[in-house]
Amino acid sequence: MRTPIVAGNWKMNKTAAEGTALVRAMMADLMAIPEVQTVFCPPFLAVPDVARLIQGSTLAIGAQDLYWEESGAFTGEVSPVMVTEFCQYVIIGHSERREYFGEKDQEVNKKVIAALAQGLTPIVCVGETLALRDEGRTETWVRDQVVAALQNVSAEETAGLVIAYEPIWAIGTGRAATPEDAEQVCGEVVRATIADLYDQATAEAIRIQYGGSVNPGNAEEIMIQPNIDGGLVGGASLQAESFAAIVRSTASAKGLI
Repeated sequence: MRTPIVAGNWKMNKTAAEGTALVRAMMADLMAIPEVQTVFCPPFLAVPDVARLIQGSTLAIGAQDLYWEESGAFTGEVSPVMVTEFCQYVIIGHSERREYFGEKDQEVNKKVIAALAQGLTPIVCVGETLALRDEGRTETWVRDQVVAALQNVSAEETAGLVIAYEPIWAIGTGRAATPEDAEQVCGEVVRATIADLYDQATAEAIRIQYGGSVNPGNAEEIMIQPNIDGGLVGGASLQAESFAAIVRSTASAKGLI
């Protein structure tokens, strides 16, 4: 069975002091659910303090982005080597990076390869806009994003990474995809694409998250879907009680508690 994974993407929220306070408020609850891999993804300046706080626990840290070069004259960027010092995971290709900062599929692929080279586990984000969905292009769009992100990535490497399906129209809007819609894309598009690119064993090994207005009220019905292995959680990850409830619901949906 694939180990469920729930990651909290704090985005540009929480100072270092606020971040450690948030984690302290839910550490005990989350450590009581080791069946689910729980990952905090704070802003870069909060990463070291949160990492030190959870050191030695079952909890993990992820960065929200990285650059593909190991070092150099790239003002404002953070390299995979720097990320590896504190993190086990890294979010790559989030829709906000693509939309607001012009990140292209080719750059996503470079970041995936660079992260893997340093032993990081990428959480690769894919997803369509409402316009694309209304045009009936969800399947083609998401498939193309998956294919582009995994160029020159081996089957073994792919089996160990995470793909997060996040329909852009559902992020931060309160309008989540229905569990059936999320399952269809995660299974019949993302997992099926991995099977086509590699083989069925690789497709069965890779973990696929759903993200987009996941909250304690809808988490269990989403996570009970067989091809959804967890969630990439935005706003609800900024509230200790809500995030812990989502992790607990994930464990319950998978029959682990």
